Amino acid sequence: MKTIQFREAICEAMSEEMRRDESVYLMGEEVAQYNGAYKASKGMLDEFGEERVIDTPISELGFAGIGIGSAMNGNRPIIEYMTFNFSLVGIDQIINNAAKIRQMSGGQFNCPIVFRGPTASAGQLGATHSQAFESWFANTPGLKVIVPSNPADAKGLLKSAIRDDDPCIFMESEQMYGDKGEVPEGEYLIPIGVADIKREGSDVTIVSFGKIIKEAYKAAKELEKDDISCEIIDLRTVRPLDINTVIESVKKTNRLIILEEAWPFGNVATEITFQVQDKAFDYLDAPIVKINTADTPAPYSPVLFKEWIPNSDDVITAVKKVLYK
Repeated sequence: MKTIQFREAICEAMSEEMRRDESVYLMGEEVAQYNGAYKASKGMLDEFGEERVIDTPISELGFAGIGIGSAMNGNRPIIEYMTFNFSLVGIDQIINNAAKIRQMSGGQFNCPIVFRGPTASAGQLGATHSQAFESWFANTPGLKVIVPSNPADAKGLLKSAIRDDDPCIFMESEQMYGDKGEVPEGEYLIPIGVADIKREGSDVTIVSFGKIIKEAYKAAKELEKDDISCEIIDLRTVRPLDINTVIESVKKTNRLIILEEAWPFGNVATEITFQVQDKAFDYLDAPIVKINTADTPAPYSPVLFKEWIPNSDDVITAVKKVLYK
């Protein structure tokens, strides 16, 4: 094992796949000369050249469409958005072309493309730069949606996404690029659609993904002082959703909390809640609790933002609610 930053894990995954397969290339704003807005493509221009590491104009609709057309003709593009907030400019290409071309062509075309970049909030960036779009894309048949929470998962899942024959949405966080973690030496892949039990527990199941899962870890450590044992499941992929791992955990703990950095209406937690109640209702000893952001655009004020985003105290309160109420 080696210890590297999240951004380095992303760079390693892309570079290894580009060495392995000449049809893989990276395209996006500032990915080449500037080494990436978050330095996740540092050194790649020097190694692979400007034909495979391509700077684009500020035209998300345009370079999304170029990537999709290229994928339909045998390439495996990685399209980087500086933030998924900007993907809204190109969302027609993702939803109406990338996700649908396999079915609409009767299987004559597939679209092996990865759209990657940061999702959700990153501090004081304001309402239009602090939005979580996982549930938007996961609502679309034909797309796979991946949201890793640590460097090792990020590398293994990104390599799998690049090799996948369907379009993948790969979502990161500006606030995680500097996170360090152990990553296996050598070649490894993590299968898409398989959740990971990050912490074994017996009293309550906490399901989360992405950077907000850190608040679950903090809460679990604090609750341990009161002899409360929390099982934490990192979904890693929200579509396909590994609901079986969640259900098996609920059968053991009989209680479920879902922590997600997203608005509360119609999100990933809502889908998990329905599926668990549909398939494992008799195992529940308390109502399922969802923890989400406030149902407003993200505030700019740091005081208001702290109240808007979920934190470990919210998790602790929820755990005690399902245990004692």
